[in-house]
Amino acid sequence: MNSTLSATPLDANDLTNIDAYWRACNYLAAGMIYLQDNPLLREPLKPEHIKNRLLGHWGASPALSFTYVHLNRLINKYDLDAIFLAGPGHGAPGVLAPVYLEGTYAEVYPNKSEDIDGLKHFFKSFSFPGGIGSHCTPETPGSIHEGGELGYSVSHAFGAAYDNPNLVVAVMVGDGESETGPLATSWHSNKFLNPKTDGAVLPILNLNGYKINNPTILSRISHEEIEQLFRGYGWTPHFVEGDDPEVMHQTMAKVMEECIVDIRETQQRIRASGSDERPRWPMIILRTPKGWTGPKEVDGHKVEGFWRAHQVPLGGVKDNPEHLAQLESWLRSYEPEKLFTEAGQLQPELKALAPKGNKRMSASLHANGGLLRKSLKMPDFRDYAVSIEKPGQCLVENTRPLGQFLRDIMKKNMSNFRVFGPDENSSNKLDNIYEVSKKTWMADLLPEDQDGGELARDGRVMEMLSEHTLEGWLEGYLLTGRHGFFASYEAFIHVIDSMFNQHAKWLDICNNVSWRAPISSLNLLITSTVWRQDHNGFTHQDPGFLDLVLNKSPKVCRIYLPPDVNTLLSVADHCLKAKNYVNVIVADKQKHFQYLDVDEAVKHCTKGVGIWEWASSDDGFEPDAVVVGCGDIPTQEALAAIDLIHQYFDDLKIRFINVVDLFKLISDSEHPHGLSDKDFDSLFTKDKPVIFNFHGYPWLIHRLIYRRTNHTNFHVHGYNEKGNINTPLELAIRNQIDRFTIAMDIIDRVDRLQGIGAHAKQQLRDHQISCSLYAYEYGVDKPEFGDWKWGDMSAIKE
Repeated sequence: MNSTLSATPLDANDLTNIDAYWRACNYLAAGMIYLQDNPLLREPLKPEHIKNRLLGHWGASPALSFTYVHLNRLINKYDLDAIFLAGPGHGAPGVLAPVYLEGTYAEVYPNKSEDIDGLKHFFKSFSFPGGIGSHCTPETPGSIHEGGELGYSVSHAFGAAYDNPNLVVAVMVGDGESETGPLATSWHSNKFLNPKTDGAVLPILNLNGYKINNPTILSRISHEEIEQLFRGYGWTPHFVEGDDPEVMHQTMAKVMEECIVDIRETQQRIRASGSDERPRWPMIILRTPKGWTGPKEVDGHKVEGFWRAHQVPLGGVKDNPEHLAQLESWLRSYEPEKLFTEAGQLQPELKALAPKGNKRMSASLHANGGLLRKSLKMPDFRDYAVSIEKPGQCLVENTRPLGQFLRDIMKKNMSNFRVFGPDENSSNKLDNIYEVSKKTWMADLLPEDQDGGELARDGRVMEMLSEHTLEGWLEGYLLTGRHGFFASYEAFIHVIDSMFNQHAKWLDICNNVSWRAPISSLNLLITSTVWRQDHNGFTHQDPGFLDLVLNKSPKVCRIYLPPDVNTLLSVADHCLKAKNYVNVIVADKQKHFQYLDVDEAVKHCTKGVGIWEWASSDDGFEPDAVVVGCGDIPTQEALAAIDLIHQYFDDLKIRFINVVDLFKLISDSEHPHGLSDKDFDSLFTKDKPVIFNFHGYPWLIHRLIYRRTNHTNFHVHGYNEKGNINTPLELAIRNQIDRFTIAMDIIDRVDRLQGIGAHAKQQLRDHQISCSLYAYEYGVDKPEFGDWKWGDMSAIKE
């Protein structure tokens, strides 16, 4: 870009002050790693001033604070609203230092005050038990991204920018981080950013050459090749390269200002003209030595500019006088006596360089999104309910009414609600949302796209065939105060396992950070489920995401398995209003039986687990057996089993229970949704056989109930990794969740039936075999069973 800016935009005073501010940041970053006392070196450095354990990462820190300081200059000059995301792993010292210097840290943590005593506490707390983590954790003011999250920084940045037209999101990207799959796909986010309605993302790719102890790929390709790479991604790369501080300050000041001016001019031009162009947004490629300004050599080995600078450049300082002397020389090279007052405060002329109030990136309201969050304007979900005359008679696509509900939520919230999903919203029967807003698309449009393409420059449905990028967008969107909904195939939600992990941990910590305001919950619809992979087969059969969710904090995670439309709508309404949770909703997209009218559904979902009276025959009696359905197909097969067994033993007392809220099974001492032991025993009995038909892997239920009184009488059926191209009933048979297996299990578990049930079991087994053979011959389920409705089993008894 041709710029009218001076080649040296900083005058002598600006240059002196910015460099001094940066030196103060570097001093603090190094001090965090090493010092527990004598924070400003007011006396000679001694072993007792050094921490007993040296933990932390120095290598990326100087470049992070270098970028942060230059952003501050432009925030002041152009009155920008900006936030800063630190992608490099363990880069916290380079962010914590400027956050502390601009005063925000002391505001939220008064014991880390801006004086010698506060600085001592600040240093000692870093990477110290009960203290400050070496990532930009939720405790870090201004952070919405914990550095080192396996490549999510750019997608988080774009999520923050969507529907934030005045926000600049600066994101530092580590060159090691750039080797991850999530980061590589996220560069394409520029095809989904609308300059009319969205903010801007300014990536700064820091090429410092090394990961922990290996070179990075992007640092070892030529200037020409890396420029071509990012031009190919659709960016306009600007280069800042070198190690001389004076030259680098002038170059960075010029290049970063060019980028900001370019962003603002582009936004103003497009917003004024209404153009639909996709800009080639600027980015910066910042090449600096790893561990810049630190020790150049230690014990004759290269450190600065090499992988040895990644973590702690000087080890064994307490016991090695030479290292201690070298550390003191390094720390004094920043001239702390010139940077801080006698009381330990940053010199006033340097303090003035930081933005004020909420303009500070560490104090931006966008980085504490719950402060900006507004509740959704919600239609009444009851208006989308399915009418039920008799349970188990009509078939409806469970997710279709949900799509209509989401459509009208979007219609009422066109600036703070988006739906996310890989190329599957139509497949998942959510396509009614396109009636309100089409798919966001800033890349090329073709004439045929008008005939069913559902693409639009101003679309609000976010679709890209990268679950990583979508999840990152959604997390960034939520963390900055908005609302969203993510739908994905069950087998492929595992792509975001690590991202879910990190977000759940983030929320868990936020619950203990008083100044963090609650954000909208992360709502995941898991659909195209294991039991209806009629043509996709074995690779698409994996309900194991639930096992992963169960590992996370009970303060954060919720799992719902609504069996029909009305329970799904009730659950979705609840989840979209909730804060600070990860809500996992499992609901298949195919046609399924409908059981509860909307009022019954609300009551059932409120309880989370309950007896279905119309499917039970034990009212006023102790049950002979308890049959449980959890999930749509398992509920159907459990009900069909009850219908079937009553054809043979019409006096059998069976209690049918449906579980919507999976965490109801856990003790109330372990999860806020859990049942008390008394309530659990009342429902499931203390000594009767319980045949539990579950959507996922059967051992998950045993994990949940192993401490319950009647655990030894629970017999759980679920997915057992058996399947391929199957009809629905045949797949159920292969995994032993089918009606015949459940009916035979009832016979086996009820004592009085074991002697008289042999004939019934044989007939049930014969039906099971004939159904499997029929499926293999005709490709569909045997009609008398495939077309079953509740109460229709009388015809099959021989």
